[in-house]
Amino acid sequence: MQRNVAAPAWAGALAGIVAGAVALGVAQLGAGLVGAGSFPVVAVGDWVVDLSPAPLKEFAIRTFGENDKNVLVGGVLVVLTLIAAGIGVAARRRPVHGTAGLALFGVVGVAAVLTRPGAGFADALPTLAGVAAGVWTLSWLLRRATPAEDAGPEDAGFGDARSGGAVSDDGTIERPAVMRAPGVPYAFDRRRLITGAAGGVVAAGAATFLGRALTGARAVDAARVDVTIPAAARPAAPLPAGADLKINGLSPFVTPNADFYRVDTALIVPQVDPRAWTLRVHGLVDRPIEITYDDLLRRPLTEADITLTCVSNEVGGPYVGNARWLGARMADVLREAGLRPEADMLLSTSDDGFTCGTPLDVIMDGRDALFAVAMNGEALPVDHGFPVRQVVPGLYGYVSATKWVVDVKVTRFDTDEAYWTPRGWAAKGPIKTQSRIDVPRAGAKVAAGPTTIAGVAWAQHTGVDAVEVRVDRGAWRQARLAQVPGPDTWRQWALDWDATPGDHTIEVRATDAAGRTQTDQLAPVAPDGATGWHTIDVRVS
Repeated sequence: MQRNVAAPAWAGALAGIVAGAVALGVAQLGAGLVGAGSFPVVAVGDWVVDLSPAPLKEFAIRTFGENDKNVLVGGVLVVLTLIAAGIGVAARRRPVHGTAGLALFGVVGVAAVLTRPGAGFADALPTLAGVAAGVWTLSWLLRRATPAEDAGPEDAGFGDARSGGAVSDDGTIERPAVMRAPGVPYAFDRRRLITGAAGGVVAAGAATFLGRALTGARAVDAARVDVTIPAAARPAAPLPAGADLKINGLSPFVTPNADFYRVDTALIVPQVDPRAWTLRVHGLVDRPIEITYDDLLRRPLTEADITLTCVSNEVGGPYVGNARWLGARMADVLREAGLRPEADMLLSTSDDGFTCGTPLDVIMDGRDALFAVAMNGEALPVDHGFPVRQVVPGLYGYVSATKWVVDVKVTRFDTDEAYWTPRGWAAKGPIKTQSRIDVPRAGAKVAAGPTTIAGVAWAQHTGVDAVEVRVDRGAWRQARLAQVPGPDTWRQWALDWDATPGDHTIEVRATDAAGRTQTDQLAPVAPDGATGWHTIDVRVS
């Protein structure tokens, strides 16, 4: 039986707009996977630009300047919204009108996408997927608003108050006045339409957000590949012979980029185009400055081997790694800005809004604190802060290692707080001396006989002077140490052990170059780093 009464026009318009939003969201997500140029709105915008007469283009540039593309895309979106509303209104009585209208959307979008140079069939897939999602959404929303003729009273939307009927004082339910056929109650369910539309908006927004993130990632990856990193004005010395003991299972002296730990607050990694990146230095300075990426690359760059450690690293944990970094010395940039004597802190801000507070005296004491642009011989990976991040030896990352850094305010600790400080973490975070057993692994089964115990120890910016190991609480034995290029890296160590059958406990402790031996007192990572000896149990058979 065909309906002879339709939902109100506003309901159809709402359903059409939401369906159009879902269609564009799915298309945006598809474009993030296939390529930014396959997003139909952009393709239609480019098509309009190509077909526009020269006087119109000149008017747009003269009127809107650098925002002419944004205005064009905005105009396309407004037109699409109005058309989607009209399609929804038409689909109230005949759903085929909605399918036809959205299909026409798709034809225009696919035609625009395929006119792009080098476009292929895959470029049309985001538009087709978007149209399919839009057709389904429109049909679903209209069904929610106007339940099927053969539904029972509850299914029709007036069986209880939740489905649109109003409950009177005596418990009876008022019937909607609209009729769908002679003598048969017809329900327009406003609440079901609104909740369905809200769900559609959320889905459209999520798909759009994820699609843009994927599209941005592709664009930034391409820009990163195009970056040519200049040679260091102050290159690091070659690694000394014996810096890596090359023991199977022992962490290598240089941590590969793909294996380097990542700890940050970014749910989605910021995608920062180096061509648009700037670093602003301001606050308690005489001459605020702003530096572009090209400006930074033209400065004398310093190369240094530096181990980074996260404050959230438990005793024996994995959140530590060593790399060769290249960047401009932070102290040089700050001197150029002219530090005021009352300043004692740098408040640095990431592109995603994260902030960290760094003691200024540490930056200025001569160590290789860098605005880094490269890691292990290549441009910074995006996950590790491309295009620019901070690297400061001797401080935990939460007070020093801002990734995607875009702003540095010279200030005071009694004036500003960084992200983690009001959350209970210490304002200053000097790294504590630590050591870790890598070989054998905790809980390992070890063959009896000659065995190597090995690991790494660190005490940036002081350096590790000794590592001791003991088994089953016996006497401490000195481990042999690998060579290191300086005090800012971890140090490998190893000890020969004649393993005897049975269960054994192995402990390790390190002493830094200032004569401080790490404490055996266990402390959690908060508020300023864990302490204690790394201890493992193994079984020898």
